[in-house]
Amino acid sequence: MKVLLRLISYVRGYWHMLVFAFLCLVIATAFGIAIPRMLGDGVDSVISNGARSFVWIAAGVIVAASILRGIAGYGQRFFNEVVAQKTTYIIRNALYERIQRLSFAFHDRSQTGQLMSRATVDVEAVRMFFAMGFLGMVQVLLMVGAVAVMLVLIDWRLAFFTLVFIIPVAWLAINFGRTIRPIWLRVQAIMGVMGTTLEESLAGISVVKAFSHEKENNRVFSGQATVLSNEQVHAAKLMAINAPTMALLFMIPVAIILWYGGGQVVDGNMTIGQVTQFIFYISMLVMPIRRLGMMVNLYSRTASAGQRILEILDTESEVAEKPNAATLGRVSGQVTFQDVSFSYNKLSPALKDVGFEVQPGQLVALLGSSGSGKSTIANLLARFYDVTEGKIMVDGTDIRDVTLASLRKNVVAAQQDVFLFSATIKENIAYGAVGADMAKITEVAKAANLHDFITSLPDGYDTWVGERGDTLSGGEKQRLSIARTLLVDPSILILDDSTASVDAATERLIRQALDKLIEGRTTFIITHRLPIIQNADLILVLQDGLLAEKGKHDELIAKGGLYKEMYETQLMLNKEAEEQAEEQ
Repeated sequence: MKVLLRLISYVRGYWHMLVFAFLCLVIATAFGIAIPRMLGDGVDSVISNGARSFVWIAAGVIVAASILRGIAGYGQRFFNEVVAQKTTYIIRNALYERIQRLSFAFHDRSQTGQLMSRATVDVEAVRMFFAMGFLGMVQVLLMVGAVAVMLVLIDWRLAFFTLVFIIPVAWLAINFGRTIRPIWLRVQAIMGVMGTTLEESLAGISVVKAFSHEKENNRVFSGQATVLSNEQVHAAKLMAINAPTMALLFMIPVAIILWYGGGQVVDGNMTIGQVTQFIFYISMLVMPIRRLGMMVNLYSRTASAGQRILEILDTESEVAEKPNAATLGRVSGQVTFQDVSFSYNKLSPALKDVGFEVQPGQLVALLGSSGSGKSTIANLLARFYDVTEGKIMVDGTDIRDVTLASLRKNVVAAQQDVFLFSATIKENIAYGAVGADMAKITEVAKAANLHDFITSLPDGYDTWVGERGDTLSGGEKQRLSIARTLLVDPSILILDDSTASVDAATERLIRQALDKLIEGRTTFIITHRLPIIQNADLILVLQDGLLAEKGKHDELIAKGGLYKEMYETQLMLNKEAEEQAEEQ
């Protein structure tokens, strides 16, 4: 019930439409209740008076009441659907906004398919609740209450014997809802898992085909589909049992009416018209009570879906802004790590007591083996995660004291694993600077050695890059990412092996452009390329989360430690690569 009340709270702002829908519902119910009464009175009048003209009058009144009932029903359904659409619009947007705002840590442990399922399948289940279930239950209760009153007014004894069967029917409907809700929870969870499997298979289709993994993928997906099918068949079986059971229970009141009511007519205590009214009123209860089972089923599905949606909406980001967070203006680029420690899983530390200071405009090379902590430093500086201990300062200000938006305008990371959106080249370059003019876009494209390639395409900057940029090569995507980062014009730049996917000639052009464009910017670069390392103002050598060495190239070579060992190893690898290239 708490879940449903939370969902209903999103109706605020549309209560007036809900009131209109309720008024239309009351009017439609009133006309619906009046029709059997008019029909019964008409039957009695014809039998007692024998006037055929009255039949036409009664028929005309019933038709008019039916038309008015239909108009009111239309109004109820229309306003109800408007409320449903408006409310789910708010919920869907709130869910999307929350998913966007949640930290990297949340997305690290979440499955994309599950999130997509909650944003689509679960939100649609909530829409169905507002469209059919919200006032649907009110309609059922209103109809049952109005019919009960009319039956009591006709004959309270017969009303008692017939209405008493409503209790087991209602109990059956409620018990059915309790039984089927866990099944719908499992169905929605399985659909989320299947969504993840499908999304990963499509995103990694090249890997699937490269390893001839189609059959294994089919086996996994088929297994999940089998589990889903079994759960849905189980639910269908319960519904198949529930519907005829309720229909059977409704036949008992009809039999009582025919037995008791017929006797009362013979004894002169009731009229045929009254018995007719009784039968019509009881038949009017069949659909509402059946709908009661549907409503309970719908409420169960909505409660399950709402629970999954609210889990996301109630999740707080692990990287949260302080209520009084300041806006960080353009900084000079001084960066200080002060005894920083961090762990992704709160078990094994990724960084331990790391401390260093970088002056504005310096080029910092991050070195170390895989898992040493290089990317972690970049992630913490952009505040994708929060430090476990210590603090990070930019121009002397703790980055936790400023807004995320203002921090990330100053600190921009260009990842090695480039993600491009299904849009044009121009839109992808301007992703972080929406509204940038064409001259600026062209400038950064030239700086990234991409302009000539773009202009060689038939549609130039308006070329569609395809899903994830699949129409571009790795080097082209890498250079587009550099252009996208440079357009933001950050004070602090983080590059992850930015020239790893280009040939030597292109690398030289990019390095020349970057040397010119990073002037005046603090730049962190994760790389093993010797020319970049040698030109760095500061080299940070990481090992197992510890800052093993720091200094300039000559200083670290003179120390003869880990950096010298890594440098000589890389030098030897480069020499071997050159020899192999000459042999070819």
